[in-house]
Formats: sequence, structure tokens, C-alpha cells
Amino acid sequence: MEPLVEEIERSFQEVERQLADPDLFTDQKRGVAVSREHSRLKQAHDLAVRWRELQAELLEAAELLDDDEAEIREMAKSQRAAAEAELPEVEESLRMSMVETDPNDHRDVIVEIRPGAGGDEAAIWAGDLTNMYLKYAQRAGLKVDIISLQDSDAGGYKEAFFSVAGADAYSKLKWESGVHRVQRVPSTETQGRIHTSTASVVVRPELDEVEVDLRMSDVRRDVYRSSGPGGQSVNTTDSAVRLTHEPTGIVVTCQNEKSQLQNYESAMRVLRARIYEVELEKQNAELGEQRRSAIGTGDRAEKIRTYNYAESRVTDHRIRLTLHQLDRVLQGDLQDLLEALRQEELRTKLAEKFGEA
Repeated sequence: MEPLVEEIERSFQEVERQLADPDLFTDQKRGVAVSREHSRLKQAHDLAVRWRELQAELLEAAELLDDDEAEIREMAKSQRAAAEAELPEVEESLRMSMVETDPNDHRDVIVEIRPGAGGDEAAIWAGDLTNMYLKYAQRAGLKVDIISLQDSDAGGYKEAFFSVAGADAYSKLKWESGVHRVQRVPSTETQGRIHTSTASVVVRPELDEVEVDLRMSDVRRDVYRSSGPGGQSVNTTDSAVRLTHEPTGIVVTCQNEKSQLQNYESAMRVLRARIYEVELEKQNAELGEQRRSAIGTGDRAEKIRTYNYAESRVTDHRIRLTLHQLDRVLQGDLQDLLEALRQEELRTKLAEKFGEA
């Protein structure tokens, strides 16, 4: 524990030195990053101070246990017992405070939902998932902005894009990327047979323009008449926007707004998030398997959860957690699932950093 405490003390002194630099906030991005790191390390430093105080109390108690006065020996025993009782909790908190956090945890997110296998039922399921996340955001006090919804003829959505903004939105929703499978009897099924359908969810951190290497000369912009909601004016003007990032082949369309400018701005938000994801995937591939999380890679092809209507069951396959609370989950009550995933990530990171199971 001594080396960890020394590491915290050195890191805190360095970040305090940086904060004292009068030129720090000439670079706003760096200033924000240093301030955030100072806030994190301040908590760890306070714990390190307390750890040293407890060590001093234990040393003092050990010396007093040989005192000639019985009253002092009893006081020393009480002091030692109190310090020994508090020490494990402080040490555990110290370890947790130094676990590397995801640099995107504080960001807002863009959520993309698309139907997978299952035809019309998959599109309906994509609509159900969209509603589930919108209700979760409302419960969590997060703000939702619909970017693009493409209706399916049978109900649900062929495609859904929306942003979720608020305190640590990415840290709350990042677990949801992957394939969500539903097992239920569709409303169109006359013989009561259970069908299996899927929809994919991708949760991306939303970045500012300066944080993504996106040259506008690489982006082709096309406009066309919208066929989506918005009224007659939408359908008689070229308000819909299609952006193509030629180096990667990424295509983003947006037609929900009446204004071409609004659709363009929404499409750019999605395009920046997608390009960032491509760059992140390259970095992760270079880092190798040892950096992959035990609770899943976040790959959109990875089946992460099954929702079984007949048994009112929700199973998260990454952590082997089953809840018989389907109705609550579909109403946006995701807290038990998300907290279990957060705890598993923390356990994994502790094991990686300190070699603990």
C-alpha cells in the first residue's frame, strides 16, 4: 500500500503544480482535463492522508502498549482496535480511487438503434428498445434530443438516432452497445409460436468539432426531398441531408427536421461520433486482447442481452445476471442491470491493476 500512497502523493503534487500555471487555461481543453484530474486526485489524496494518519496511530498505540500505566495501555488497545477497523475500508477506497476511468464517461452520447434478424418484428423490437431508453433517460434526469427516426411500415423503426445529455451520460449508457435479443409471440402470429428477433444498439460518446480529425473536403453532402414526418413543407423542399465520409465510406442521413440546416447539423453530430468510433476501434486493436473488458468488447455484433416475454425474464449474458423484471426494465428501470455491469467493470479493473480476483 505504501507505493500506491506515494504514487498518489506524487501525482497530486504534479497536478497542483499544473493548476498553478497561469498559462493553463489559455488551452481550454487542457485546462478542463487538468481540473477534472485534480478533482479525482483530491479524493485519492484525502484518503492517502487518512491512511498515513492511521499508520501513525497504530505505531503510537504499539509504543503505548508497553506503558507502565494500565489506563494508558487500555487507551492504546482502543486506539489500535479503532485504527485496525478503519484501515481496510480506507485501503479499499484507495485502490478504487486509482482505477483508471474511461475518459469519455463524462460525455453526452449518441444512441443508434437498428433492427437485426426477424423482419418486421425486429423493427418493432427496435422501437420498443428506443422507448425503453427514452424512459430510462427521463427517470435518470437526462435530456433526450431526437436526431432521426425512420418509421417501419409494420411499426417500430428501421433506424433511430437520438442524443442523451446530462451528468456522466456515457458512463451510464456505455454498457448498452451490442445485440439485444427478444423472445416473444408477435401480435401477427396466429398460432402462438414464439419468435426470436434482434436489434443492435450502439452508444457513442458525443465529441466537439475540435476533438475529431474531420476534414470537410472529405465529406460529400447531398440533399433530397424528405419522405419522413414534418408536414407538407418537408416533402416539397430538399430538406433531407445525406453525408458521405469518403475515406471511410460512412454514410449518415437525416430528414426529421423541416430545415435543411438543422438536418445537416444533426447529421454532422452523428458523423463525428462514427468517425471517432472507427479511430477508437483501431487503437483498441493495436492495444491487443489484454485491454479488452471482461464484460464485453462493446462490439455491435456481440449478443449482450435476452428479453424473454413468456418468463418475464431479462438475462445479461456478459455477467450472467437474470432478472424476472421484464415489465420494469422495458419501462426504463435499468438501474439494477447498469449497476451490476459497473461493479463488474470495477472488479475487472482492480484485478488488472492490483492482481486481485
